[in-house]
Amino acid sequence: MKGSRGRAAFALVLIVALVCGAVAAGILWNTGARTDRELAAHRHQVKATTTGPAVDPSGAARYGTNPQALAPAAWEHPEHVRRSGTVHVPPGTPPGRIVTIWVDDAGSPARPPGSAADRAFTSLSGGIATAGAVGVTGAGVVLLVRRRSEGHRLAGWEREWEQVEPVWSGRLNRGSDAKGDDE
Repeated sequence: MKGSRGRAAFALVLIVALVCGAVAAGILWNTGARTDRELAAHRHQVKATTTGPAVDPSGAARYGTNPQALAPAAWEHPEHVRRSGTVHVPPGTPPGRIVTIWVDDAGSPARPPGSAADRAFTSLSGGIATAGAVGVTGAGVVLLVRRRSEGHRLAGWEREWEQVEPVWSGRLNRGSDAKGDDE
């Protein structure tokens, strides 16, 4: 594969990788949006009252996220059905504080539905990973084809040289002396 064809092949691989990455990101976005809508239909925000002090289960605040502690709390959901359990609250939340929590249809604490930011991060990450995988695979195939093509080209050159070299070097003019010169 000559230089210009090799560059064209790499450009084509890059374009295919970018298209595949964009398609994957779109699919992840749409799937995530559908899942978040379905989840949001079964998640409800309710007000809960803490019934005990907040305790940090890990003993240390986590970096990169909102620090969370656990506290016993009570709430009503569905209407007029009193529930209680352990919920996530900010560290240091005292007993008697009203906090907003997410519950499922049965009234049990649940994670909130996904946000657009979470979905964007997942979609972007998936698209980049897909583009990278397709790009690396495609580039590997192009390099293998180039290497094989180079091997064929060099083998052809060697065959041609074997035919031309005796004439070019003058060995044919020396006749049988060529064997004696090598010894």
